[in-house]
Amino acid sequence: MRYALQYLRSLAFVGQMYLAMPVFAVLFTLPAMMSRKWAFHAIHAYCHWVRWSARWMIGLRSEIRGTPPASEVLIASKHQSFFDIIMLVSVTPRPRFIMKKSLKWAPILGWYAMRIGCVPVDRGKRGQAIRQMVEGVAQGRQAPGQLIIYPQGTRVAPGASRPYKIGTGVLYDQFGHDCVPAATNVGVFWPRTGIYRRPGLAVVEFLPVIPAGKPVDAFMAELEATIEAASDRLMGEAGFDAPAARAGQVSR
Repeated sequence: MRYALQYLRSLAFVGQMYLAMPVFAVLFTLPAMMSRKWAFHAIHAYCHWVRWSARWMIGLRSEIRGTPPASEVLIASKHQSFFDIIMLVSVTPRPRFIMKKSLKWAPILGWYAMRIGCVPVDRGKRGQAIRQMVEGVAQGRQAPGQLIIYPQGTRVAPGASRPYKIGTGVLYDQFGHDCVPAATNVGVFWPRTGIYRRPGLAVVEFLPVIPAGKPVDAFMAELEATIEAASDRLMGEAGFDAPAARAGQVSR
């Protein structure tokens, strides 16, 4: 009975979340066409709405730990579900993402993504994707902000293993920006797919800065170790034993 009630709440929440997207888009379209700052206002307003409605509709509270960067930096984040995107965007002043190319053509989402300076890449072609990232970021340097990339390239379920891709290291090396790692436990409550959302405390934590200038191999090793350890800790706080889940995968 409790599961069924939470499922119905989750269904209502997901429905209103997607209905709210075109409402916010229409409200901000004209100002966003005239100025990029209004595009940022639009996505910030929407993300705050999702966080607020998640709290009262499904009991999913959300917390940001650490200091959200406001300068021109590279943010390399663990990615478990749509909600960690919402949380990151809600607290970064001028966020833009390395995103898969197909999203460029998504209704509403694609237009706003391009308006705020997101960089679309063809993830299926590794060499081409890296060139597209570097070129796209270089073209957008006249509008500095927080460039957000997911080092594993996609959403990764809690307890699953996926390698870190070199593209993050290439951007770190090419543009000479500090990197702010970010960890999360969001996937424990909000899965990659499906409707059901668990109540609890979802956390995104900004971790200590990795300064510019390190060799790429050393940077990538530090980045992965830092993010994975912090994410495991956050998932442990939420009652999920990620190391045990990974060990179970290996044993099978």
